[in-house]
Amino acid sequence: MKKYIISFVSVTTAMKAKAALRGCELYAEVARTPRNLASGCGYSVTVAGDIETALACLERNGIKYKAVTETV
Repeated sequence: MKKYIISFVSVTTAMKAKAALRGCELYAEVARTPRNLASGCGYSVTVAGDIETALACLERNGIKYKAVTETV
């Protein structure tokens, strides 16, 4: 299963994103954004599974993100 890091402009937005993603029955955890990917507040959400479903969930909940990166 692929994992993705979605970065946000604030830790508050990252926490809201985690709650929204879990509400859409997706695995999500808030974590520090790796230094090589750092942008914004330094916090992101790690998501496992279908990224298109995750991004659609965020859009439905009005949550904006800065960047999406696939992890290895």
